[in-house]
Amino acid sequence: MCESEEGSEFAYIMKLIEKGKVTIKNIERELICPACKELFTHPLILPCQHSICHKCVKEILFFTLEDSFTDLGSESSNQSSPRIRIHSPSLDRIDRVNRSGLAIYTGWKRNSLTPRTTIFPCPGCRHDVDLGERGINGLFRNFTLETIVERYRQAARAATAIMCDVCKPPPQESTKSCMDCSASYCNECFKIHHPWGTVKAQHEYVGPTTNFRPKILMCPEHEMERVNMYCEICRRPVCHLCKLGGSHANHRVTTMSTAYKTLKEKLSKDIEYLISKESQVKGQISELGLLMKETECNGERAKEEASSNFDKLFDVLEERRSAALRAIQASKNLRLEKLQTQIEEYQGFLENNGLVGYAQEVLKETDQSCFVQTAKQLLVRIQKATESLKSFRPAAQISFEDYVVDITKQEEVLGDLSFYSSGLDVPEINEEKSRMYNKALICWEHLVKEDSADTYILEYRKLNREGENATWQEIEACSKSKVISDLENSSSYAFRVRGYKGSVCSPWSREVILHTPVAPVFSFLFDDKCGYNSERLMLNPRRTSVESRAGFPLLLGAERIQAGCYTTLDYIIGDTGITKGKHFWAFHVESYSYLVKVGVASNTKLQEWLHNPRDVTSPRYEQDSGHDSGSEDTCFDSSQPFTLITLGMNKFFIPKAPTAPKDSANRILPMPSCIGICLDCDRGKVGFYDADHMKCLYERQVDCSGTMYPVFALMGSAGIHLEEAITAKYLEYRDDM
Repeated sequence: MCESEEGSEFAYIMKLIEKGKVTIKNIERELICPACKELFTHPLILPCQHSICHKCVKEILFFTLEDSFTDLGSESSNQSSPRIRIHSPSLDRIDRVNRSGLAIYTGWKRNSLTPRTTIFPCPGCRHDVDLGERGINGLFRNFTLETIVERYRQAARAATAIMCDVCKPPPQESTKSCMDCSASYCNECFKIHHPWGTVKAQHEYVGPTTNFRPKILMCPEHEMERVNMYCEICRRPVCHLCKLGGSHANHRVTTMSTAYKTLKEKLSKDIEYLISKESQVKGQISELGLLMKETECNGERAKEEASSNFDKLFDVLEERRSAALRAIQASKNLRLEKLQTQIEEYQGFLENNGLVGYAQEVLKETDQSCFVQTAKQLLVRIQKATESLKSFRPAAQISFEDYVVDITKQEEVLGDLSFYSSGLDVPEINEEKSRMYNKALICWEHLVKEDSADTYILEYRKLNREGENATWQEIEACSKSKVISDLENSSSYAFRVRGYKGSVCSPWSREVILHTPVAPVFSFLFDDKCGYNSERLMLNPRRTSVESRAGFPLLLGAERIQAGCYTTLDYIIGDTGITKGKHFWAFHVESYSYLVKVGVASNTKLQEWLHNPRDVTSPRYEQDSGHDSGSEDTCFDSSQPFTLITLGMNKFFIPKAPTAPKDSANRILPMPSCIGICLDCDRGKVGFYDADHMKCLYERQVDCSGTMYPVFALMGSAGIHLEEAITAKYLEYRDDM
C-alpha cells in the first residue's frame, strides 16, 4: 500500500472515530506510531519496550547512518565518512520525522575486532537506546500490537469488504483468510485451493483480514531457531542458542510458559486494579477539567500582564525614539542652515554677484576721497574671502557619527528577557568533568538545589582572534550533560547554560572557555601483540591503560649487577599506523610514574627496537634511554624517524638543544594532567601539548617517510591511560551511574 493510500486510510479511520461508528474502545492513542503519527505498520519493539514502525526506524536511520566499515581512524584523517545511498523516502514522512526532533548517533569500530553499535533515539521516551551490533535486524516485530491495529482497521472499515485474492475479475467478496497462504478467499476459491484430504486442508484460516503474521516467533540473532525462553535481564524472548553461547549466556532466563503465565497474571491484576478504580479516575478527570479551566484563566491573566509589561517597554522605546529623532532633526537643520549660508557667501565671490559685484561697482568711483572711504572696509572683506578660498572648510560636519544609538547592551538584555524566578537555582558548568576531545562533553550541576530545573538550554559560540565572536548557538538538554559535535579544530569556544522549569528560566551561568584539539582526533588502542612484554607490562581488558610492574624478573636482573641496577625501557605501541595527514591524540600519565617516554616512531625504527633483545644494561646502551647521556644532542638538528620526550616524577623534560645553556632548569616544566601529541605527516613535524589548554610545549621535525606509530615506553613504576573518545553512549552510562 502506498503512502498516500495509508494517509487517506488513516484520515478515513479518524473520521469514523469522530462520528462514533467504530465499535472498538477508544485506544487509538496506543495504536499510533510516535514518529510518523499514523497507525502502526509492522511495529518493532525497541530495547526500551516502546514500539515504532519498521519504515520509521529505517527513515530515521537514513539521515546519518554511517557505513559499517568507517572507524575513527579514517574519520580523524579529515575525510568525510561515506554514507549509505538508498532511495529517498517520502518527503512528507521525512518532514514528520524531522518535526519530532529526533537525532541519531552511530557508534564505530575501533578496529576489526570491535563491533559497531547503533544508538537510536526512541521517539516515545526521548532516550537513546542501543540497538546493538545487528541494528534493526536484532529487533522483534510486535505481532500482538499488529493484530490489535488490524482489528482496529477492520472495525473502522466494517463497510469496506476485503475482496478475494484469486478470483478472476471481477473479484468476489472474501469470506476467509488463510494464515498459511497469506491470502483471502471467497467460498468457491477456498474450496478449490484447499480441497479435503490434502495438506492445505489443515491450514489455519480466520475471518477476512489483511494482517498475515507468522505462526512462530523466530529469534532475530539465530534466524532458524524459534524463541522458547525469556531473558529476565534484557526482558525479551531468546532462543536456546542465545543462552548457550550468545549475548545472554550469563543472564537469568526462564521458560516461555512461565514468563507468559507470570506476565499475563501481572497484567491482568494491573488491569483489574485500574478498572476497580474507575470512580477514582473519573473524579480525577473532573478535577483535571477544573484545573484546565483554572489554568486557562491564569494563562490569560499572565498574558495580559506580560502584554502590559511589553507595552511599558514599547512606551519607553517610543519616547526615547522620539527624543533621538528630534535631536537628529535639530542637528540636521542647524547644519543645513550653516551650509546654506556658506553657499550664499561663496556665490558672492562670483563675478557680478554679491561681494565681487559690489567691489566692481566701487572701482568705478572716480572721487578719490569717496573711494578711499568705501574701499577700506571693502578691502578687509575681500581679504577674508581670499583667505577662505585658500583654506576651504565646510561650515558644518556632514557625518552623524555622534548620533548613532548604541543598543549592544540593551539588545543583549532584551535577548535574555524571560520569566526570571528567584527560586530557580543557576546551574554552573563543571570544568573538571567537562571535556573537549573528538567532541565536546559539557557537564553542569546545581550548587544549591539539586533538581531545580526540568530542561536546560546550552549555548556555545566560537571565539575569534580578531575579536568578533560568532553568534550563540543553542541546544536543548534534558539531563545535566550534553555532547556537541561538529566543532572546528584549533579553536576556542565559550559555553553557558541556563535551566528551565516550565516557562520560568534561570539566569545564564558563568561562561566557560574550552579549546578544541589542533587536529582531528586519532583513535587507537594499545597493541598487545607487537613487542608487548606481558611480564613487565599490564594492560587493562579494553587496552586503553598500561602499567609497568617491577616483578620477579627485575629482581633476577638486579642480582647480576653489583654497581647498580639499570633496566631497559619496556615499549608498547598503538595498534594503528599513520601514513599521511595531521592527527592528534591525548593521554594521562600517572603522577607516581618514575620514567615514561612518549612520542612517535616509524615501523623500521620499531623493528630495530623491538626485535633486538636487551637485558639489564647501562643507560648509555641506547640513544634515547631517558637519561642525559649526551647522545641525543648529536642528532637534534637532523630529521630522525622517531621523536620521544621524557616524563617522570611529575615533570616534563624538554630535549636539550646543541646551543642550549648547561643549566637544565629552563628545560624542566611541570607535567600537565593531560598530554597531547600532534603529528603532521605532510609537514614532517611532531608537537607535544598541554592538552587541557592546547598549549604547545615542544615541537620538532621528524622523518615521516614510513608508517608512523604512537610509541610509549615505561621504566620502573609507571602508568599511562589513553584519553577515550567522547560518544553518545557516554551520557547513557553516566545517567545510569
